[in-house]
Amino acid sequence: MADVLPARISSQAPGAPAAAQGIEGRSARRYTLLIRSAKLLIGGCEYLCIMRDASETGVSVRIFHPLPAHHDTVIEMQNGDRHRLELVWQDAERAGFRFCGPASISRIIECPSDFAKRPVRLNLSAPAQIEIMGKPDYAELRDISQQGAKIACNRHLAIDQQVKLLVDGMRDVFAKVRWRRDGMMGLVFEETLQLDELARIACRLQDGG
Repeated sequence: MADVLPARISSQAPGAPAAAQGIEGRSARRYTLLIRSAKLLIGGCEYLCIMRDASETGVSVRIFHPLPAHHDTVIEMQNGDRHRLELVWQDAERAGFRFCGPASISRIIECPSDFAKRPVRLNLSAPAQIEIMGKPDYAELRDISQQGAKIACNRHLAIDQQVKLLVDGMRDVFAKVRWRRDGMMGLVFEETLQLDELARIACRLQDGG
């Protein structure tokens, strides 16, 4: 599936509360973006979301859990672009934000990058174990995406070696070692995590829920 399907222009965000439509829809046309994953940086934690529509004044996103109350919120897109946000509204599955500064709607839609696009990677830290042939060893989870994770581990493992990753707050997953460097290892999951599953895992690991 392409990262972004053609944008659709509308006068207001479909399904948004009336108050949000009034705040975000008065001064700018709204462009609907379909299935653009991004992450929200809130209070030192990173949460997965999906950008659904945006204008030069604000953006609405699909969320998978309640967002923590915090005044300092930033959205980071797949190309690394960041925008400071102010929360306007939130319900069970969506949230609307106002940009705190100028935002280029054309750049948001195109999301240009000098590098190949890859799944959103969430930076977080959590105790973990890697199990090899039934023998567990201590590790620390450093980041995670739908397709893999980075861990810190003192054990020397071979490239393409199969391991089981065990982390409280997520189901056990089998993975293979893709790279190793300076005490870090990159793992590729044998089964890709669903987007909503990853979002809830990240919430549990960071919020203790």
